[in-house]
This record gives sequence, structure tokens and C-alpha cells, in this order.
Amino acid sequence: MSFLYSLDLLGTAAFAASGALAAIRREMDLFGVLMLGLVTACGGGTLRDLLLGDTPPFIFKDETYLYLSVAVALFVFIFRHHLEFLHHPLPYFDAVGLGTFVVIGTGKALEFKLGLFGSVMMGVMTATAGGMIRDLLSAQVPMVLQREVYASACLAGGTLLYLLHRYTNIPHAWSLLAAALLVIVMRLLAIRYNWALPRANDFYRD
Repeated sequence: MSFLYSLDLLGTAAFAASGALAAIRREMDLFGVLMLGLVTACGGGTLRDLLLGDTPPFIFKDETYLYLSVAVALFVFIFRHHLEFLHHPLPYFDAVGLGTFVVIGTGKALEFKLGLFGSVMMGVMTATAGGMIRDLLSAQVPMVLQREVYASACLAGGTLLYLLHRYTNIPHAWSLLAAALLVIVMRLLAIRYNWALPRANDFYRD
């Protein structure tokens, strides 16, 4: 099992847990918890594969992602009253998953010979589309459309990977690691220091 694949599974588990917790907070039943856990963890990559024409999507080529997502969501549902410990580390696992998903999505787009915009968008979609679906299904404004440094970190990481791949001779594995670390560090710093992008209201205060 490669290091990147291990991080991918860790990110999948973290995203599945965040989806399940969101469903529980909205008082959904077991099916809702499992569904939100699954779409949060696998929705972005599935949409990416469909847009790239890589069918069947990755979750059907390697069903480990499906089983892991469902298992994590079920675990969160069963032990929901004993999972206070998750609220602290989960954002950090989420950051690792975010960085991993960005480089996997961008890297796959590069294999399909997409340009800068297409490659970066595939990376951002892989990392954020599942969370957007989760938030929409739980009747919330998607986090990536709010102030948090989330999608912007993905844009930075995807762009770095494209530039390293296109204009340098750095080994691909090192390019993946550098881009993933950029996303993870930006996200962790945003959590630590409460970084946020400006809103329109910030410029029009009484």
C-alpha cells in the first residue's frame, strides 16, 4: 500500500465522519447518515471521473472506498453519544484528506492532458464537491462558499502541482507531496489563526 493511497483512505474516513456528523446534527435517520457519509467521502472523486469520462468511477474499481465510507458512517451513528473526542482532531484529518484529494484529482486530470484551468478545477472538485453535496443535503450554505480558507487552499495546491509538473523536472512523487503539503499547511494555519477570505459586508460597515 503506497503512502499516497494510505493518506487517501485516511481522508476518505475523515470526510465520511464529517458527513455522518452533519447528518446526525440535522437529526437524520440511519439511511441519511450513511448517505451523507458516502457522498461526502466519494462524491467529489465520482463527479471528477464522470466529467473525465473515466468510467466506471473509482469507487466501483476499488470498492474499499465504499466499504470504508459506509463503515465509518455506521460507526459514527452507533457511537454518536461517545464521540466528543472527534470534534477536536477531525478538522486536522479533514485537512490531510483535503490535500490528498486535491493532488489526486489534479494528477488524474494531468494524465488526461488537461490544461491549467481544467486540472486545477478537477483537483478542487475532488476535494470539495462531496462537502458541498453534504451541506446542500443538510440545508446549509456550503462551507466552500463562505469565508473559510478551504477552496482557496485547494486552488493553490492544484496550481502548484500543475506548475511543477509542467515546468520543472522534479519527480512526480515529490511534486505531489509538495502540493499536498501546501494545501494541508494552509488549511491548518487557517484553523489555527481563524483565517478567512473577505466578504462584501466587510467593506460596507456602518
